[in-house]
Amino acid sequence: MAFSSSNKKNKAFTEINITPLTDIFLVLLIIMMVVAPTFQSMDNAITIPEINSGVSIEQKNATVSITKEGLMYINGKEINPDSLIDELVALKPSLEKPEVVVKADENVKSSEIMKVMNAAQDAEFKKLIVAGEPLTKKEQKELKTNSNKQGA
Repeated sequence: MAFSSSNKKNKAFTEINITPLTDIFLVLLIIMMVVAPTFQSMDNAITIPEINSGVSIEQKNATVSITKEGLMYINGKEINPDSLIDELVALKPSLEKPEVVVKADENVKSSEIMKVMNAAQDAEFKKLIVAGEPLTKKEQKELKTNSNKQGA
């Protein structure tokens, strides 16, 4: 936006030419795109430790497993879902920490997991952990076979 005046010698320069500014930004963008992959390749020398499920294996926890059929197990022992609160209360004194770990098949409805959450709250457990990996088919078969062996 230039102002016109009667005196052409004193004409004010009020327009900004953004072409050089755009060129600078494009050059910086290209430089960053070329340099960025070298930062990622430097991380190859670092060995990142593997993370387990977040719960130490040595700790004794109340692990509630739910299969896709809706069967519930506490620490590998099949239980009746109606007696879940009583089972958790009975198990609580033998635990190092009042924690419940829930492992469920991916096809289990969230209402079943909510029942476990409510039961843990009623049994006055302080922490509930929902396992990130659902029960595998192998784990479900092991639960069934171990439950049948204990029942026999």
